[in-house]
Amino acid sequence: MKFLVAASNGSSSVFKIVGDRAFNLTEAIPGIGPDLSGLVASQELVHKADAFAGEGAGVAVSELVPALPLDAPGKILCLGLNYIEHIREGGYEVPDYPAMFMRTRQSIMAAGEPMIRPSCSEKLDYEAELMLIVGKGGRHIREENALSHVFGYTVFNDGSVRDFQRKTHQWMPGKNFDGTGAIGPVVVTPEDLPEGARNLKIESRVGSEVLQSSNTSNMIWSVAQTIVIMSEFTTLEPGDLIALGTPPGVGHARKPDPRWLRPGETVEVEIEGIGICSSPIVDEADLKAQAAQ
Repeated sequence: MKFLVAASNGSSSVFKIVGDRAFNLTEAIPGIGPDLSGLVASQELVHKADAFAGEGAGVAVSELVPALPLDAPGKILCLGLNYIEHIREGGYEVPDYPAMFMRTRQSIMAAGEPMIRPSCSEKLDYEAELMLIVGKGGRHIREENALSHVFGYTVFNDGSVRDFQRKTHQWMPGKNFDGTGAIGPVVVTPEDLPEGARNLKIESRVGSEVLQSSNTSNMIWSVAQTIVIMSEFTTLEPGDLIALGTPPGVGHARKPDPRWLRPGETVEVEIEGIGICSSPIVDEADLKAQAAQ
């Protein structure tokens, strides 16, 4: 199944996508609620959503304004280095254990919303990533069972402010500026994708300029292995988000000059079988000026 959470009648609703049409599950099925948290928590609701055939013509997907798939996600866990060529372009040695960091709720936003270049830096970079939503929690999860803990997959742009990322050995500042991590808009359940979301083309671009182009099969740590590693040190809970790292081609590694995102551009991240996460780039100072008017 494909889901999209979108603005609807002053709130938000969960829509089931069939082709280019979307059907409002929140209105049709009691208990679904305004985002995916109801479905994540209830297999019964998932079965009802699967059986729902749609009523009427629905609405065009293109007419919907996306919201975050989960308005209040749990932990936002991220792999930092998961493609060999990206590791090398950053000047790192290939590790035997993945780099990891966490993001705050304030740092993420829905696909289509502005990605904010902060006033203190011009070094805003893009990172195309596969992201999963945890459906079933657990600790010390075994690899052979790990994929059963996935509710669905979506698209993530891990916007990174590189000079602040490199200020310390910990990446937290550069990965947590407000409004830099775009998620969505579509969430696809596992049965509609290859096992573990492998062998999917992943790409980022601005207009016709292709920035990154790779395949999820090139990840060092698979979805299942990542779940195992993360559940060793923390209890995964339904609604947690896990980002799975970016392929090579990021802006800071471009030679001879880095390729930073600039206000007025729109960056797109696309993953085969899931969809496109699009974000206009705006300057923080311009946003403040608009808000003051």
